[in-house]
Amino acid sequence: MKKSVTMGAIMLAGLAILGGCTTTGTGQGDISGNHQPGAPVHFTWQSTDGGQQGTMSATLQNTVYQGRFFQITRQTRLEMLTPLWVGWNDNWGDWPYWGGPFPDGAFQGGYDTSQFITLYSGKVLANLNNPDGGHMRCRFLLYSPSEGMSGGGQGECQLQKGRTINATFDRT
Repeated sequence: MKKSVTMGAIMLAGLAILGGCTTTGTGQGDISGNHQPGAPVHFTWQSTDGGQQGTMSATLQNTVYQGRFFQITRQTRLEMLTPLWVGWNDNWGDWPYWGGPFPDGAFQGGYDTSQFITLYSGKVLANLNNPDGGHMRCRFLLYSPSEGMSGGGQGECQLQKGRTINATFDRT
């Protein structure tokens, strides 16, 4: 009897440790443009490696977009990024990674994929899809790259019809 109680306690402790490895966070945004100015967007993300990669969802009105996100580091392998291009031109050549109207030049200039990995500076990319086949691509700059998404960040997403979403992620 004592062995089964001990074994049960060990199993429960192991499950608690496994549950503790998942990191989650939230973010908010709004659509810019002429179609729906100010329409709110709610983001959630989940990661099992401290926020360097995982899953993300964005809820826009009654539509939920879901997919994977990746923090780009020097260790990122080019083939790991393949899911990011689904539904878009390869390497997002029509939407340079960090071109845009952000302060301090945070998103200025575009790089090809190999240069982007080499010049890593706390950037996250995501490709989210909805059940109707719609796509949303996102690029974020982390406030504290060593903390991954847990450290918070800001950036933008783009819908297929060109509308953009300004996004901010909370520090967790």
